[in-house]
Amino acid sequence: MLHKEIRVTVLGHVQRGGSPTPFDRILGTRFGVAATDLVAKGQFGRMVCLKAGKMASVSLDEALEKMKFIEPGCEIVHAARAVGATFGDSE
Repeated sequence: MLHKEIRVTVLGHVQRGGSPTPFDRILGTRFGVAATDLVAKGQFGRMVCLKAGKMASVSLDEALEKMKFIEPGCEIVHAARAVGATFGDSE
């Protein structure tokens, strides 16, 4: 009825900007290992994070205690826009 080609896409890597790189896969593994290490140690209520290139963890209270902002003109926003991400604005 629409006279348009329609395809089904399961969002995953497509939504995030493409296939994962080796860095993405290794980083995901590192996050998973760090999370399971926290569970094995009984350290619940913590969130795994990457600090200065190393795996670490912070309490959920610390992670949520204040709103964190990034500058709209920063490099990460520029990179996201370059691969098609939108932020609900007109740029």
